[in-house]
Amino acid sequence: MVATQTNRPSMSKYYLVFTVMAVSLLGCKEEKPFVEKQSRPNVLFIAVDDLRSELGAYGKNYVISPNMDALASEGSIFLNHYVQVPTCGASRHALLTGYRPWKKIHLQNNAIEKELSDKPEDSIPETFIHRLKQEGYHTIGIGKISHSADGYIYGYEEEPSQKRELPHSWSELLFDSGKWKTGWNAFFGYADGENRQSLKKQVKPYEAGEVNDEGYPDGITANLAISKLRELKNKNKPFFMGVGFFKPHLPFNAPKEYWDMYEPDSIPISENPNIPENINLKSLHESGEFNQYALGDEKASLSKSVSDEYAKKLRHAYLASISYVDAQIGKLMKELKSSGLDKNTIIVIWGDHGWHLGDQRVWGKHTLFENALKSTLIIKSPYMDHAVLKVENIVETVDLYPTILELCALESNKKLDGESLVRLMENTNGNFENIAYSYYYNGISMRTDNYRFTKYFRDEEPILELYDHTKDLLETENVASKNEDLIEELLPMLQNGNSKLYMDTPQN
Repeated sequence: MVATQTNRPSMSKYYLVFTVMAVSLLGCKEEKPFVEKQSRPNVLFIAVDDLRSELGAYGKNYVISPNMDALASEGSIFLNHYVQVPTCGASRHALLTGYRPWKKIHLQNNAIEKELSDKPEDSIPETFIHRLKQEGYHTIGIGKISHSADGYIYGYEEEPSQKRELPHSWSELLFDSGKWKTGWNAFFGYADGENRQSLKKQVKPYEAGEVNDEGYPDGITANLAISKLRELKNKNKPFFMGVGFFKPHLPFNAPKEYWDMYEPDSIPISENPNIPENINLKSLHESGEFNQYALGDEKASLSKSVSDEYAKKLRHAYLASISYVDAQIGKLMKELKSSGLDKNTIIVIWGDHGWHLGDQRVWGKHTLFENALKSTLIIKSPYMDHAVLKVENIVETVDLYPTILELCALESNKKLDGESLVRLMENTNGNFENIAYSYYYNGISMRTDNYRFTKYFRDEEPILELYDHTKDLLETENVASKNEDLIEELLPMLQNGNSKLYMDTPQN
């Protein structure tokens, strides 16, 4: 895809109205900061860790997510959004830079640290946030927007450092680690103030804490963001606020009141708990991230599904975590509305990747299947020319960089891999390219309207997988060997996704 770089006259129309009103009512010279503030929208960007498209708004009527559902009903919900890489740090690198992976390090959780953290500031921005900052935005990061839990570089069991993961993007970088003391401790925190590291992984992968919202980190993060919004209301320049919530990332910990919202017997388990036909097990994994929570009731493996009883408990925990985060997002929306900021603030909710909830016998992300790659994306603009839409086009995370710039009437000063989604939001999609590329496990996966096509650069066969989404939404059977003509048609399209990335990859 090629980024759309033109400013939209329809957006500029509203900026002009704001400016003329400010000049005529208040006077140009004395009130210039007010005019500047009104000429560009604010942006509230909410990143939700490990949030697949598991919301009521996505047709999952068993999920209690009223606040995100409400935003979806007022804005644009993208029904087919796919991430570039199904792991946190690499997915966020693609989001922030607007680039699909083109080096091996771009597939790793430390991609941002290795690629961005030590570079001097340049006119070419390190991220789209930096680009907004270059144009006068006040940028605030709260929680996990890059890979680090609090935006600083240090290991899970190390003392916090003062080295920023993104040295040039933030005007302010904030986090309250509460009783957990550090960002990473909070990320893996339990209600009693302990964490996965301090307990040497002798923990369960879930907890129903007898605490209020502030008994876990995301409640504290919501309060910090609300406090900052109240302060920003009276500032005389536009702002970008990034708020990164931890849940529903493992451990699936949430206050008990959110568990109590669900009737356990009504929670569905996976419709596809079996290994797909005609694949090599190298395409999946043994749920290592999940199994490191040593006190889990059962271990997950590809050789045997966990029991239905345990699958229900885990899915219950995941849903409780979603409902907990949804409540925190509701608090932010309430503050925006009560302050009047909602009239000039673009809201984005983005899940950094999907998650297998027992699908294909996997508990975790880290695959090139639909469950790991498809995630939540909702965008709400306050401007009248944006229709309320359910967008069915295939879109990808790198599309967000040009989208946010266009919504803010800014141009990129570098070539991007993504394509602005604004015309989809306005229902003028034209020739939008409905392809999303994803990368992992020495493989490239391409999602089109009808197919998921994956090629692995490995010795183990089969190396090609084709899933026909017109017949097989759950990806239960690899039909590549039955569709040679279609494979020949799709291979050149797959090559456009930068297969050179793997040409020097050791076979394994």
